[in-house]
Amino acid sequence: MSAEEYKAEGNKAFLAKDYPTAIDHFTKAIELDPTNHVLFSNRSACYASQKNYEKALEDGEKTVELKADWSKGYGRKATALFGLGRYPEANDVYEEGLKIEPTNVQLQKGLQDTKQAMEKEASMGIGQFFGPDVFTKMAANPKLAPLLAQPDLVEKIRAIQANPNALNQHMQDPRIMSLLMGLMGLDARGPEDFPGASEEDDTPAPTSAAPKKAEEPKAEEPKDEEMPSEEELNKKEALKVKDLGNASYKARKFEEALEHYTKAWELDSTNVSILTNKAAVYFEMGNFDECIKTCEEAIDVGREHRADYKLIAKALGRIGNAYAKQNKLPEAIKYYGKSLAEHRTPDILAKLKEAEKAKAKADKEAYRDVALSAEARDRGNVLFKKSDFVEAVKEYTEAIKRDDTDPRAYSNRAACYTKLMAINEALKDCETCISLDPKFVKGYIRKAAIQFLKKEYTECLETCQKAKDVDVEKKNTAEIDGQINKVYTEMNRGPERREGETEAETIARAQQDPEVQRIMSDPAMRSILQQMQEDPQAAQDHMKNPMVAANIRKLVAAGIIRVGN
Repeated sequence: MSAEEYKAEGNKAFLAKDYPTAIDHFTKAIELDPTNHVLFSNRSACYASQKNYEKALEDGEKTVELKADWSKGYGRKATALFGLGRYPEANDVYEEGLKIEPTNVQLQKGLQDTKQAMEKEASMGIGQFFGPDVFTKMAANPKLAPLLAQPDLVEKIRAIQANPNALNQHMQDPRIMSLLMGLMGLDARGPEDFPGASEEDDTPAPTSAAPKKAEEPKAEEPKDEEMPSEEELNKKEALKVKDLGNASYKARKFEEALEHYTKAWELDSTNVSILTNKAAVYFEMGNFDECIKTCEEAIDVGREHRADYKLIAKALGRIGNAYAKQNKLPEAIKYYGKSLAEHRTPDILAKLKEAEKAKAKADKEAYRDVALSAEARDRGNVLFKKSDFVEAVKEYTEAIKRDDTDPRAYSNRAACYTKLMAINEALKDCETCISLDPKFVKGYIRKAAIQFLKKEYTECLETCQKAKDVDVEKKNTAEIDGQINKVYTEMNRGPERREGETEAETIARAQQDPEVQRIMSDPAMRSILQQMQEDPQAAQDHMKNPMVAANIRKLVAAGIIRVGN
Protein backbone atom coordinates (compact mmCIF):
# COMPACT_ATOMS: atom_id res chain seq x y z
CA MET A 1 0.00 0.00 0.00
CA SER A 2 1.06 3.60 -0.59
CA ALA A 3 1.31 6.33 2.05
CA GLU A 4 -1.92 7.91 0.75
CA GLU A 5 -3.75 4.57 1.03
CA TYR A 6 -2.52 4.03 4.60
CA LYS A 7 -3.60 7.60 5.40
CA ALA A 8 -7.11 6.97 4.03
CA GLU A 9 -7.41 3.77 6.11
CA GLY A 10 -6.18 5.69 9.17
CA ASN A 11 -8.84 8.36 8.67
CA LYS A 12 -11.55 5.68 8.44
CA ALA A 13 -10.36 4.06 11.67
CA PHE A 14 -10.20 7.45 13.41
CA LEU A 15 -13.79 8.28 12.45
CA ALA A 16 -14.80 4.86 13.80
CA LYS A 17 -12.92 5.75 17.04
CA ASP A 18 -10.62 2.75 16.51
CA TYR A 19 -7.59 4.76 17.59
CA PRO A 20 -5.00 1.93 17.88
CA THR A 21 -5.73 0.85 14.29
CA ALA A 22 -5.65 4.45 13.10
CA ILE A 23 -2.27 4.99 14.78
CA ASP A 24 -0.91 1.84 13.13
CA HIS A 25 -2.01 3.02 9.66
CA PHE A 26 -0.62 6.53 10.14
CA THR A 27 2.68 5.09 11.43
CA LYS A 28 3.05 2.93 8.31
CA ALA A 29 2.22 5.95 6.13
CA ILE A 30 4.93 7.96 7.95
CA GLU A 31 7.48 5.21 7.27
CA LEU A 32 6.77 5.64 3.54
CA ASP A 33 6.47 9.45 3.57
CA PRO A 34 8.34 10.82 6.64
CA THR A 35 8.13 14.48 5.50
CA ASN A 36 4.33 14.60 5.27
CA HIS A 37 3.20 16.96 8.07
CA VAL A 38 -0.44 15.90 7.71
CA LEU A 39 0.37 12.31 8.78
CA PHE A 40 2.01 13.47 12.03
CA SER A 41 -0.93 15.83 12.65
CA ASN A 42 -3.46 13.01 12.23
CA ARG A 43 -1.51 10.65 14.47
CA SER A 44 -1.26 13.40 17.12
CA ALA A 45 -5.07 13.64 17.08
CA CYS A 46 -5.30 9.87 17.65
CA TYR A 47 -2.93 9.98 20.62
CA ALA A 48 -4.84 12.94 22.09
CA SER A 49 -8.10 10.98 21.75
CA GLN A 50 -6.46 8.20 23.76
CA LYS A 51 -5.32 10.86 26.28
CA ASN A 52 -1.73 9.88 25.50
CA TYR A 53 -0.71 13.53 25.51
CA GLU A 54 3.04 12.91 25.66
CA LYS A 55 2.92 11.11 22.29
CA ALA A 56 0.44 13.65 20.97
CA LEU A 57 2.88 16.43 21.88
CA GLU A 58 5.77 14.69 20.09
CA ASP A 59 3.76 14.47 16.87
CA GLY A 60 2.40 18.00 17.30
CA GLU A 61 5.93 19.38 17.59
CA LYS A 62 7.02 17.34 14.53
CA THR A 63 4.07 18.77 12.56
CA VAL A 64 5.13 22.34 13.37
CA GLU A 65 8.75 21.49 12.57
CA LEU A 66 7.82 20.15 9.11
CA LYS A 67 5.43 23.00 8.28
CA ALA A 68 5.84 26.06 10.47
CA ASP A 69 3.27 28.11 8.52
CA TRP A 70 0.40 25.64 8.98
CA SER A 71 -1.92 26.78 11.77
CA LYS A 72 -3.42 23.32 12.38
CA GLY A 73 -0.03 22.02 13.58
CA TYR A 74 -0.05 24.60 16.38
CA GLY A 75 -3.53 23.46 17.31
CA ARG A 76 -2.31 19.85 17.68
CA LYS A 77 0.67 20.90 19.79
CA ALA A 78 -1.41 23.20 22.00
CA THR A 79 -4.09 20.53 22.54
CA ALA A 80 -1.43 18.11 23.83
CA LEU A 81 0.05 20.76 26.14
CA PHE A 82 -3.44 21.53 27.45
CA GLY A 83 -4.02 17.83 28.13
CA LEU A 84 -0.75 17.71 30.09
CA GLY A 85 -1.91 20.67 32.19
CA ARG A 86 0.81 22.94 30.81
CA TYR A 87 -1.64 25.80 30.30
CA PRO A 88 0.80 28.75 29.92
CA GLU A 89 2.69 26.89 27.18
CA ALA A 90 -0.57 25.91 25.49
CA ASN A 91 -1.66 29.56 25.65
CA ASP A 92 1.53 30.69 23.88
CA VAL A 93 1.23 28.04 21.15
CA TYR A 94 -2.42 28.93 20.46
CA GLU A 95 -1.39 32.57 20.10
CA GLU A 96 1.40 31.59 17.67
CA GLY A 97 -1.13 29.69 15.56
CA LEU A 98 -3.51 32.64 15.52
CA LYS A 99 -0.74 34.88 14.21
CA ILE A 100 -0.69 32.64 11.14
CA GLU A 101 -4.48 32.34 10.83
CA PRO A 102 -6.28 34.89 13.03
CA THR A 103 -9.76 33.70 11.95
CA ASN A 104 -9.25 30.04 12.85
CA VAL A 105 -12.28 29.18 15.03
CA GLN A 106 -10.67 26.08 16.59
CA LEU A 107 -7.61 28.01 17.71
CA GLN A 108 -9.77 30.82 19.11
CA LYS A 109 -11.88 28.33 21.10
CA GLY A 110 -8.76 26.53 22.33
CA LEU A 111 -7.20 29.78 23.49
CA GLN A 112 -10.40 30.73 25.31
CA ASP A 113 -10.58 27.34 27.07
CA THR A 114 -6.90 27.59 28.02
CA LYS A 115 -7.34 31.04 29.55
CA GLN A 116 -10.33 29.82 31.52
CA ALA A 117 -8.31 26.86 32.78
CA MET A 118 -5.51 29.18 33.84
CA GLU A 119 -7.97 31.41 35.70
CA LYS A 120 -9.55 28.38 37.33
CA GLU A 121 -6.17 27.09 38.41
CA ALA A 122 -5.26 30.51 39.84
CA SER A 123 -8.59 30.86 41.64
CA MET A 124 -8.48 28.80 44.83
CA GLY A 125 -10.45 31.21 47.10
CA ILE A 126 -14.13 30.68 47.95
CA GLY A 127 -14.44 28.38 44.95
CA GLN A 128 -12.53 25.69 46.85
CA PHE A 129 -15.65 24.93 48.91
CA PHE A 130 -17.34 23.62 45.76
CA GLY A 131 -14.98 20.68 45.37
CA PRO A 132 -15.88 17.12 44.28
CA ASP A 133 -17.29 16.28 47.75
CA VAL A 134 -19.71 19.24 47.94
CA PHE A 135 -22.79 17.07 47.39
CA THR A 136 -21.68 14.66 50.15
CA LYS A 137 -21.30 17.56 52.56
CA MET A 138 -24.73 18.91 51.59
CA ALA A 139 -26.37 15.51 52.17
CA ALA A 140 -24.82 15.36 55.65
CA ASN A 141 -26.13 18.82 56.61
CA PRO A 142 -29.87 18.75 57.60
CA LYS A 143 -30.38 22.36 56.46
CA LEU A 144 -28.51 21.93 53.16
CA ALA A 145 -29.73 18.46 52.20
CA PRO A 146 -33.15 19.67 50.90
CA LEU A 147 -31.34 21.88 48.39
CA LEU A 148 -30.28 18.74 46.52
CA ALA A 149 -33.90 18.36 45.42
CA GLN A 150 -33.73 21.60 43.40
CA PRO A 151 -32.35 20.69 39.91
CA ASP A 152 -31.60 24.26 38.87
CA LEU A 153 -29.48 24.79 41.99
CA VAL A 154 -27.61 21.52 41.40
CA GLU A 155 -26.82 22.71 37.84
CA LYS A 156 -25.42 25.98 39.18
CA ILE A 157 -23.22 24.09 41.65
CA ARG A 158 -21.86 21.96 38.80
CA ALA A 159 -21.20 25.11 36.77
CA ILE A 160 -19.18 26.56 39.67
CA GLN A 161 -17.24 23.30 39.95
CA ALA A 162 -16.40 23.48 36.24
CA ASN A 163 -15.47 27.18 36.43
CA PRO A 164 -14.90 28.75 39.88
CA ASN A 165 -15.18 32.20 38.23
CA ALA A 166 -18.90 31.48 37.69
CA LEU A 167 -19.39 31.85 41.46
CA ASN A 168 -19.62 35.65 41.17
CA GLN A 169 -22.37 35.31 38.58
CA HIS A 170 -24.48 33.00 40.78
CA MET A 171 -23.94 34.83 44.09
CA GLN A 172 -27.14 36.77 43.34
CA ASP A 173 -29.02 33.57 44.13
CA PRO A 174 -29.60 33.64 47.93
CA ARG A 175 -29.51 29.84 47.96
CA ILE A 176 -25.91 29.92 46.79
CA MET A 177 -25.02 32.35 49.61
CA SER A 178 -26.77 30.14 52.15
CA LEU A 179 -25.03 27.06 50.77
CA LEU A 180 -21.67 28.81 50.94
CA MET A 181 -22.26 29.81 54.55
CA GLY A 182 -23.22 26.26 55.43
CA LEU A 183 -20.13 24.84 53.73
CA MET A 184 -17.99 27.37 55.61
CA GLY A 185 -19.52 26.21 58.93
CA LEU A 186 -21.65 29.34 59.43
CA ASP A 187 -25.41 29.46 60.09
CA ALA A 188 -27.25 28.56 56.92
CA ARG A 189 -30.87 29.09 55.94
CA GLY A 190 -32.86 26.19 54.62
CA PRO A 191 -34.82 26.06 51.39
CA GLU A 192 -37.98 27.06 53.23
CA ASP A 193 -36.57 30.56 53.51
CA PHE A 194 -36.64 30.91 49.72
CA PRO A 195 -40.16 30.50 48.40
CA GLY A 196 -40.27 29.71 44.72
CA ALA A 197 -36.49 29.43 44.66
CA SER A 198 -36.61 26.75 42.05
CA GLU A 199 -37.74 29.28 39.46
CA GLU A 200 -35.22 29.85 36.73
CA ASP A 201 -35.15 33.62 37.26
CA ASP A 202 -34.17 33.23 40.98
CA THR A 203 -36.94 35.65 42.09
CA PRO A 204 -39.62 34.83 44.78
CA ALA A 205 -42.97 33.76 43.39
CA PRO A 206 -46.01 35.93 44.25
CA THR A 207 -48.25 34.45 47.00
CA SER A 208 -51.71 35.97 46.63
CA ALA A 209 -51.61 38.43 43.76
CA ALA A 210 -54.51 38.61 41.37
CA PRO A 211 -53.84 37.05 38.00
CA LYS A 212 -52.46 39.50 35.55
CA LYS A 213 -54.33 40.26 32.36
CA ALA A 214 -52.68 38.59 29.47
CA GLU A 215 -50.71 41.13 27.53
CA GLU A 216 -51.43 41.43 23.86
CA PRO A 217 -48.42 40.56 21.77
CA LYS A 218 -46.70 43.60 20.42
CA ALA A 219 -46.48 44.01 16.72
CA GLU A 220 -43.02 43.21 15.53
CA GLU A 221 -41.21 46.36 14.58
CA PRO A 222 -39.82 46.41 11.07
CA LYS A 223 -36.07 45.84 10.90
CA ASP A 224 -33.86 48.17 8.97
CA GLU A 225 -32.13 46.09 6.34
CA GLU A 226 -28.64 47.31 5.61
CA MET A 227 -28.11 48.11 1.97
CA PRO A 228 -25.28 46.12 0.32
CA SER A 229 -22.15 48.10 -0.37
CA GLU A 230 -20.75 48.68 -3.81
CA GLU A 231 -17.99 46.17 -3.04
CA GLU A 232 -20.53 43.46 -2.17
CA LEU A 233 -22.49 44.16 -5.33
CA ASN A 234 -19.29 43.87 -7.37
CA LYS A 235 -18.42 40.54 -5.75
CA LYS A 236 -21.84 39.12 -6.61
CA GLU A 237 -21.57 40.39 -10.16
CA ALA A 238 -18.05 38.93 -10.44
CA LEU A 239 -19.37 35.46 -9.55
CA LYS A 240 -21.99 35.73 -12.30
CA VAL A 241 -19.39 36.77 -14.87
CA LYS A 242 -17.05 34.02 -13.66
CA ASP A 243 -19.82 31.46 -14.29
CA LEU A 244 -20.07 32.78 -17.85
CA GLY A 245 -16.32 32.21 -18.20
CA ASN A 246 -16.71 28.65 -16.89
CA ALA A 247 -19.40 27.93 -19.47
CA SER A 248 -17.20 29.29 -22.28
CA TYR A 249 -14.26 27.23 -21.02
CA LYS A 250 -16.31 24.02 -21.08
CA ALA A 251 -17.39 24.86 -24.61
CA ARG A 252 -13.68 25.38 -25.46
CA LYS A 253 -14.34 29.01 -26.43
CA PHE A 254 -11.12 30.10 -24.82
CA GLU A 255 -10.87 33.69 -26.06
CA GLU A 256 -14.42 34.32 -24.87
CA ALA A 257 -13.63 32.69 -21.51
CA LEU A 258 -10.59 34.97 -21.08
CA GLU A 259 -12.75 38.04 -21.62
CA HIS A 260 -15.22 36.93 -18.96
CA TYR A 261 -12.51 36.08 -16.43
CA THR A 262 -10.74 39.39 -17.05
CA LYS A 263 -13.98 41.31 -16.42
CA ALA A 264 -14.72 39.21 -13.31
CA TRP A 265 -11.26 40.01 -11.94
CA GLU A 266 -11.84 43.73 -12.51
CA LEU A 267 -15.00 43.44 -10.40
CA ASP A 268 -13.40 41.38 -7.60
CA SER A 269 -9.62 41.32 -7.34
CA THR A 270 -9.71 39.16 -4.18
CA ASN A 271 -11.29 36.02 -5.65
CA VAL A 272 -8.32 33.76 -6.35
CA SER A 273 -10.43 31.13 -8.15
CA ILE A 274 -10.98 33.62 -11.00
CA LEU A 275 -7.23 33.70 -11.63
CA THR A 276 -6.79 29.93 -11.35
CA ASN A 277 -9.59 29.43 -13.87
CA LYS A 278 -8.02 32.00 -16.18
CA ALA A 279 -4.70 30.15 -15.88
CA ALA A 280 -6.49 26.93 -16.89
CA VAL A 281 -7.59 28.65 -20.12
CA TYR A 282 -4.01 29.71 -20.91
CA PHE A 283 -2.91 26.12 -20.22
CA GLU A 284 -5.43 24.68 -22.69
CA MET A 285 -4.36 27.28 -25.27
CA GLY A 286 -0.75 26.16 -24.90
CA ASN A 287 0.34 29.56 -23.53
CA PHE A 288 2.25 28.04 -20.63
CA ASP A 289 4.28 31.14 -19.73
CA GLU A 290 1.09 33.17 -19.27
CA CYS A 291 -0.42 30.30 -17.31
CA ILE A 292 2.53 30.34 -14.90
CA LYS A 293 2.42 34.13 -14.59
CA THR A 294 -1.32 34.11 -13.79
CA CYS A 295 -0.92 31.33 -11.21
CA GLU A 296 1.89 33.25 -9.49
CA GLU A 297 -0.39 36.27 -9.24
CA ALA A 298 -3.13 34.03 -7.80
CA ILE A 299 -0.74 32.75 -5.14
CA ASP A 300 0.36 36.27 -4.14
CA VAL A 301 -3.24 37.48 -3.86
CA GLY A 302 -4.24 34.32 -2.05
CA ARG A 303 -1.51 34.73 0.56
CA GLU A 304 -2.49 38.36 1.05
CA HIS A 305 -6.17 37.59 1.58
CA ARG A 306 -5.64 34.26 3.39
CA ALA A 307 -7.40 32.24 0.71
CA ASP A 308 -8.23 28.56 1.17
CA TYR A 309 -5.01 26.55 1.10
CA LYS A 310 -6.62 24.23 -1.46
CA LEU A 311 -6.77 27.11 -3.95
CA ILE A 312 -3.11 27.89 -3.32
CA ALA A 313 -2.29 24.21 -3.85
CA LYS A 314 -4.27 24.19 -7.11
CA ALA A 315 -2.33 27.20 -8.44
CA LEU A 316 1.00 25.62 -7.50
CA GLY A 317 -0.02 22.33 -9.12
CA ARG A 318 -1.05 24.15 -12.30
CA ILE A 319 2.38 25.80 -12.46
CA GLY A 320 3.87 22.32 -12.18
CA ASN A 321 1.67 21.14 -15.07
CA ALA A 322 2.79 24.06 -17.23
CA TYR A 323 6.48 23.37 -16.58
CA ALA A 324 5.91 19.68 -17.28
CA LYS A 325 4.40 20.57 -20.67
CA GLN A 326 7.50 22.67 -21.39
CA ASN A 327 9.62 19.64 -20.41
CA LYS A 328 11.17 21.67 -17.58
CA LEU A 329 11.06 18.71 -15.25
CA PRO A 330 13.12 20.07 -12.31
CA GLU A 331 10.79 23.09 -12.09
CA ALA A 332 7.72 20.87 -12.44
CA ILE A 333 8.93 18.63 -9.60
CA LYS A 334 9.60 21.70 -7.44
CA TYR A 335 6.09 23.10 -7.83
CA TYR A 336 4.37 19.74 -7.49
CA GLY A 337 6.17 19.41 -4.17
CA LYS A 338 5.02 22.88 -3.09
CA SER A 339 1.45 22.02 -4.04
CA LEU A 340 1.54 18.84 -1.95
CA ALA A 341 2.91 20.79 1.00
CA GLU A 342 -0.24 22.94 0.91
CA HIS A 343 -2.73 20.15 0.23
CA ARG A 344 -2.03 16.56 -0.74
CA THR A 345 -4.13 15.11 -3.57
CA PRO A 346 -3.66 11.78 -5.37
CA ASP A 347 -3.64 13.57 -8.73
CA ILE A 348 -0.67 15.86 -7.95
CA LEU A 349 1.16 13.04 -6.15
CA ALA A 350 0.84 10.86 -9.26
CA LYS A 351 2.08 13.71 -11.47
CA LEU A 352 5.05 14.27 -9.16
CA LYS A 353 6.04 10.61 -9.40
CA GLU A 354 5.59 10.68 -13.17
CA ALA A 355 7.78 13.79 -13.47
CA GLU A 356 10.46 12.27 -11.24
CA LYS A 357 10.41 9.10 -13.34
CA ALA A 358 10.65 11.11 -16.56
CA LYS A 359 13.52 13.16 -15.16
CA ALA A 360 15.40 10.03 -14.08
CA LYS A 361 14.97 8.62 -17.58
CA ALA A 362 16.12 11.87 -19.18
CA ASP A 363 19.15 12.04 -16.89
CA LYS A 364 19.95 8.44 -17.75
CA GLU A 365 19.77 9.14 -21.48
CA ALA A 366 21.90 12.26 -21.09
CA TYR A 367 24.54 10.18 -19.30
CA ARG A 368 24.58 7.46 -21.96
CA ASP A 369 27.89 7.16 -23.89
CA VAL A 370 28.85 3.86 -25.54
CA ALA A 371 32.54 4.80 -25.91
CA LEU A 372 32.92 5.77 -22.25
CA SER A 373 31.07 2.57 -21.30
CA ALA A 374 33.66 0.48 -23.18
CA GLU A 375 36.50 2.34 -21.44
CA ALA A 376 34.99 1.68 -18.01
CA ARG A 377 34.52 -2.01 -18.86
CA ASP A 378 38.17 -2.27 -19.93
CA ARG A 379 39.28 -0.71 -16.65
CA GLY A 380 37.11 -3.23 -14.82
CA ASN A 381 38.75 -6.10 -16.73
CA VAL A 382 42.20 -4.92 -15.64
CA LEU A 383 41.09 -4.71 -12.01
CA PHE A 384 39.44 -8.16 -12.21
CA LYS A 385 42.73 -9.73 -13.36
CA LYS A 386 44.38 -8.09 -10.34
CA SER A 387 41.72 -9.70 -8.12
CA ASP A 388 40.56 -6.22 -7.05
CA PHE A 389 36.94 -7.25 -7.32
CA VAL A 390 35.44 -4.39 -5.28
CA GLU A 391 36.92 -1.70 -7.53
CA ALA A 392 36.14 -3.80 -10.61
CA VAL A 393 32.46 -3.80 -9.60
CA LYS A 394 32.54 0.02 -9.52
CA GLU A 395 33.93 0.20 -13.04
CA TYR A 396 31.47 -2.34 -14.43
CA THR A 397 28.64 -0.40 -12.74
CA GLU A 398 29.86 2.79 -14.43
CA ALA A 399 29.93 0.92 -17.74
CA ILE A 400 26.30 -0.15 -17.20
CA LYS A 401 25.25 3.43 -16.41
CA ARG A 402 26.88 4.59 -19.63
CA ASP A 403 25.30 1.79 -21.68
CA ASP A 404 22.77 -0.55 -20.06
CA THR A 405 22.14 -2.48 -23.29
CA ASP A 406 25.53 -4.25 -23.41
CA PRO A 407 25.32 -7.72 -21.76
CA ARG A 408 29.09 -7.93 -21.30
CA ALA A 409 29.19 -5.44 -18.43
CA TYR A 410 26.49 -7.38 -16.55
CA SER A 411 28.26 -10.68 -17.18
CA ASN A 412 31.60 -9.33 -15.96
CA ARG A 413 30.03 -7.75 -12.88
CA ALA A 414 28.32 -11.06 -12.11
CA ALA A 415 31.75 -12.72 -12.13
CA CYS A 416 32.97 -10.14 -9.58
CA TYR A 417 29.92 -10.62 -7.38
CA THR A 418 30.47 -14.39 -7.48
CA LYS A 419 34.07 -13.90 -6.29
CA LEU A 420 32.77 -11.64 -3.51
CA MET A 421 30.10 -14.28 -2.65
CA ALA A 422 27.33 -11.76 -3.37
CA ILE A 423 25.34 -14.62 -4.89
CA ASN A 424 21.93 -12.94 -5.27
CA GLU A 425 23.42 -9.87 -6.97
CA ALA A 426 25.44 -12.11 -9.28
CA LEU A 427 22.39 -14.16 -10.26
CA LYS A 428 20.39 -10.99 -10.96
CA ASP A 429 23.13 -9.71 -13.29
CA CYS A 430 23.21 -13.06 -15.11
CA GLU A 431 19.44 -12.93 -15.65
CA THR A 432 19.71 -9.38 -17.01
CA CYS A 433 22.58 -10.37 -19.24
CA ILE A 434 20.60 -13.28 -20.73
CA SER A 435 17.48 -11.13 -21.19
CA LEU A 436 19.54 -8.58 -23.15
CA ASP A 437 21.11 -11.26 -25.35
CA PRO A 438 19.60 -14.79 -25.15
CA LYS A 439 22.55 -16.13 -27.20
CA PHE A 440 25.25 -14.77 -24.88
CA VAL A 441 26.93 -18.03 -23.79
CA LYS A 442 28.95 -16.52 -20.92
CA GLY A 443 25.72 -15.44 -19.24
CA TYR A 444 24.51 -19.03 -19.03
CA ILE A 445 27.91 -20.35 -17.90
CA ARG A 446 28.10 -17.83 -15.04
CA LYS A 447 24.50 -18.52 -14.07
CA ALA A 448 25.24 -22.26 -13.92
CA ALA A 449 28.26 -21.62 -11.68
CA ILE A 450 26.06 -19.66 -9.25
CA GLN A 451 23.42 -22.41 -9.22
CA PHE A 452 26.15 -24.92 -8.45
CA LEU A 453 27.26 -22.84 -5.46
CA LYS A 454 23.64 -22.78 -4.26
CA LYS A 455 23.53 -26.60 -4.63
CA GLU A 456 20.74 -26.27 -7.19
CA TYR A 457 22.19 -29.14 -9.23
CA THR A 458 19.18 -29.89 -11.42
CA GLU A 459 18.78 -26.22 -12.36
CA CYS A 460 22.52 -26.03 -12.99
CA LEU A 461 22.35 -28.95 -15.45
CA GLU A 462 19.44 -27.30 -17.28
CA THR A 463 21.38 -24.03 -17.59
CA CYS A 464 24.42 -25.92 -18.87
CA GLN A 465 22.24 -27.54 -21.52
CA LYS A 466 21.00 -24.10 -22.60
CA ALA A 467 24.60 -22.92 -22.78
CA LYS A 468 25.40 -25.84 -25.10
CA ASP A 469 22.38 -25.02 -27.26
CA VAL A 470 23.50 -21.42 -27.89
CA ASP A 471 27.22 -22.28 -28.19
CA VAL A 472 26.91 -23.08 -31.88
CA GLU A 473 30.63 -22.61 -32.53
CA LYS A 474 31.50 -24.99 -29.65
CA LYS A 475 34.06 -22.54 -28.25
CA ASN A 476 32.94 -23.08 -24.65
CA THR A 477 32.32 -26.85 -24.72
CA ALA A 478 35.17 -27.68 -22.35
CA GLU A 479 34.04 -25.15 -19.73
CA ILE A 480 30.41 -26.28 -19.93
CA ASP A 481 31.30 -29.99 -19.70
CA GLY A 482 33.56 -29.25 -16.76
CA GLN A 483 30.66 -27.66 -14.90
CA ILE A 484 28.41 -30.65 -15.71
CA ASN A 485 31.02 -33.11 -14.40
CA LYS A 486 31.30 -31.12 -11.16
CA VAL A 487 27.54 -31.43 -10.71
CA TYR A 488 27.58 -35.21 -11.24
CA THR A 489 30.51 -35.57 -8.84
CA GLU A 490 28.57 -33.77 -6.12
CA MET A 491 25.39 -35.70 -6.80
CA ASN A 492 27.25 -39.08 -6.64
CA ARG A 493 28.95 -38.49 -3.31
CA GLY A 494 26.44 -40.76 -1.59
CA PRO A 495 25.59 -40.75 2.11
CA GLU A 496 28.05 -39.44 4.69
CA ARG A 497 30.02 -42.27 6.37
CA ARG A 498 30.14 -42.45 10.16
CA GLU A 499 33.34 -43.23 12.05
CA GLY A 500 34.23 -46.98 11.88
CA GLU A 501 31.47 -47.64 9.34
CA THR A 502 32.14 -49.52 6.08
CA GLU A 503 30.79 -48.20 2.78
CA ALA A 504 28.30 -51.08 2.60
CA GLU A 505 27.08 -50.34 6.13
CA THR A 506 26.70 -46.64 5.25
CA ILE A 507 24.59 -47.44 2.19
CA ALA A 508 22.51 -49.97 4.14
CA ARG A 509 21.82 -47.35 6.84
CA ALA A 510 20.84 -44.74 4.25
CA GLN A 511 18.45 -47.21 2.65
CA GLN A 512 16.60 -47.53 5.98
CA ASP A 513 15.56 -43.89 5.66
CA PRO A 514 11.69 -43.84 5.56
CA GLU A 515 11.79 -41.20 2.82
CA VAL A 516 14.01 -43.43 0.66
CA GLN A 517 11.72 -46.38 1.27
CA ARG A 518 8.68 -44.26 0.32
CA ILE A 519 10.30 -43.27 -2.98
CA MET A 520 11.34 -46.82 -3.81
CA SER A 521 7.85 -48.18 -3.06
CA ASP A 522 6.21 -45.66 -5.40
CA PRO A 523 5.27 -47.51 -8.66
CA ALA A 524 5.56 -44.30 -10.70
CA MET A 525 9.11 -43.68 -9.43
CA ARG A 526 10.11 -47.29 -10.12
CA SER A 527 8.86 -46.90 -13.68
CA ILE A 528 10.81 -43.64 -14.08
CA LEU A 529 14.00 -45.24 -12.74
CA GLN A 530 13.56 -48.14 -15.17
CA GLN A 531 13.22 -45.70 -18.10
CA MET A 532 16.27 -43.72 -16.96
CA GLN A 533 18.33 -46.91 -16.87
CA GLU A 534 17.30 -47.88 -20.39
CA ASP A 535 17.32 -44.42 -21.99
CA PRO A 536 19.76 -41.73 -20.70
CA GLN A 537 17.82 -39.10 -22.66
CA ALA A 538 14.71 -39.96 -20.60
CA ALA A 539 16.72 -39.12 -17.47
CA GLN A 540 17.20 -35.54 -18.64
CA ASP A 541 13.50 -35.22 -19.42
CA HIS A 542 12.44 -36.57 -16.03
CA MET A 543 14.89 -34.29 -14.22
CA LYS A 544 12.92 -31.30 -15.50
CA ASN A 545 10.10 -32.30 -13.15
CA PRO A 546 10.95 -30.67 -9.77
CA MET A 547 9.32 -33.43 -7.70
CA VAL A 548 11.00 -36.24 -9.65
CA ALA A 549 14.33 -34.41 -9.54
CA ALA A 550 14.07 -34.05 -5.74
CA ASN A 551 13.35 -37.76 -5.36
CA ILE A 552 16.27 -38.71 -7.59
CA ARG A 553 18.64 -36.46 -5.63
CA LYS A 554 17.51 -38.20 -2.45
CA LEU A 555 18.23 -41.61 -3.98
CA VAL A 556 21.62 -40.44 -5.27
CA ALA A 557 22.50 -39.12 -1.79
CA ALA A 558 21.51 -42.49 -0.31
CA GLY A 559 23.76 -44.31 -2.79
CA ILE A 560 20.82 -46.14 -4.39
CA ILE A 561 21.52 -44.81 -7.87
CA ARG A 562 24.35 -42.96 -9.58
CA VAL A 563 24.18 -40.37 -12.31
CA GLY A 564 26.80 -39.52 -14.87
CA ASN A 565 27.52 -37.58 -18.06
